Amino acid sequence: MSEPLNRKSKTITAGVARSPNRAMLRAVGFGDADFTKPIVGVANGHSTMNPCNAGIQPLADRAAAALKAAGAMPQSFGVPTVTDGISMGTEGMKYSLVSREVIADCIETAVSSQCMDGVLVIGGCDKNMPGAMIGMLRMNIPGVFVYAGTIKPGRWKNQDLTIVSAFEAVGTFMAGKMSEEDFLGVEKNACPSVGACGGMYTANTMSSAFEALGMSLLGSSQMASPDPEKADSAADSARVLVQAIRQDIKPRDIVTRKAIENAMALVMATGGSTNAVLHFLAIAHAAQVPFTLDDIETIRLRTPVLCDLKPSGKYVAVDFHRAGGVPQVLKMLLVHGLLHGDALTVTGETMAEALSSVPDAPRADQDVIRPFDRPMYQQGHLAVLKGNLSPEGCVAKITGLKNPVITGPARVFNSEDECMAAIMADSIRHGDVLVIRYEGPKGGPGMREMLAPTAALVGKGFGETVGLITDGRFSGGTWGMVVGHVSPEAFVGGTIGLVEEGDSITIDARQQKIELNVDAAIIAARKAKWVQPAPRYTRGVLGKFAKLVSSASKGAVTDG
Repeated sequence: MSEPLNRKSKTITAGVARSPNRAMLRAVGFGDADFTKPIVGVANGHSTMNPCNAGIQPLADRAAAALKAAGAMPQSFGVPTVTDGISMGTEGMKYSLVSREVIADCIETAVSSQCMDGVLVIGGCDKNMPGAMIGMLRMNIPGVFVYAGTIKPGRWKNQDLTIVSAFEAVGTFMAGKMSEEDFLGVEKNACPSVGACGGMYTANTMSSAFEALGMSLLGSSQMASPDPEKADSAADSARVLVQAIRQDIKPRDIVTRKAIENAMALVMATGGSTNAVLHFLAIAHAAQVPFTLDDIETIRLRTPVLCDLKPSGKYVAVDFHRAGGVPQVLKMLLVHGLLHGDALTVTGETMAEALSSVPDAPRADQDVIRPFDRPMYQQGHLAVLKGNLSPEGCVAKITGLKNPVITGPARVFNSEDECMAAIMADSIRHGDVLVIRYEGPKGGPGMREMLAPTAALVGKGFGETVGLITDGRFSGGTWGMVVGHVSPEAFVGGTIGLVEEGDSITIDARQQKIELNVDAAIIAARKAKWVQPAPRYTRGVLGKFAKLVSSASKGAVTDG
């Protein structure tokens, strides 16, 4: 990884000799006094493609105004996003993980090409957060992340709704367990405002983890996008960033091994998304911090699940925020020795200093955050499994399950679409283990999320009794006996590509095992006959991604 530019000696605004550059900046509002001020990029993820990002422009405006008032010169530029909830279950979903890398590349390109002194990134949908963090860590200039905020819950017949309610309703309706009136009622009321998906799904998982990482302001990640406090938080973040520039506090000063462990502890304590595993492996890579799947399993074993949040629990993000939110959970982890209090934050304070005024225990008038001695689960919910089906490791989300162990016959599908068709045709039986393969980083390409089939299984009553394994990913809204990120993936000759219909498969989250119960000699014989299929894409964004991307066990990164 190349070292970042030395802004003090190479800044575009410095010196009479750089007058042609200064002339162009005058055209966008720079006056004589502005050329000595730090130039701060405002990476604006505003988009009307989704509710997650549709509320960002007012936040960007507030941040830019606050940067000017604090003595900096903001320069705004756009950052793309993929609308996961809309592309889910389609070919378009293959661009979702790819967008993480594109976002990082865009931020690095814009900021580095203009030799900016700092960057404030505002994003909402799932890949905005890790893409922003990877970009900031590559450049290693002062930065802060501002989350666009969560959506408010929908309501239908006195039930709180999220986007996952709509996906699960498909299976329930097709199973004849829901009326058309209720089906349409859920669809029309699931998303009542701007903001990202309202449970502890991937967007809220990553935004809350960035508080624990020290790269976002404490208390900011679970605010509702339309509420005034969200815009206030954007302005506060801008002021903090200007101070970080003056103090020369850079992302790699903050995102250390301790900070990444803090973030993963928070993910475990809140019941967060499986995608956090993939993204923090990639973030650690960008930060040049050694961090592996085995480290994540170590954190899981010592960290209880403290929050009763969707998808497997009862409450949504705005409930969590009202109950004390991320700062309350972090303080509980700190008090009980599960958080590194000496980790630095973007404010210049240590994590312990930043949490000093937060109570040691949650309020008694709420039950979103459980007392430490009465957790939802004694250990974390994202288990790393290994075995002959996934020697590099894979990830199982085990919250909400009465029995996280299943052995059953394989039902083999070479794409998500094939599996979805089988579910909707009622050809799946209790006890089956569904295998969705050739959906990995290279084979997909792009590692699609499997919310459509997993939600359909739940809607049809199979959430506890049918297993599903894939070299693809899962939405943060997924729950059930599901295992993703199986590595090596099928496309590079992984064992998941050698499974045949009816083979016995065991998923055992208690013993962290995933096994194809077939004699090793038979597996070897199948391997000898296996032929790599032709790539689905050879050109364009997906073609480039497929050529460059690493294994999911290493974060599915594209830069080494």
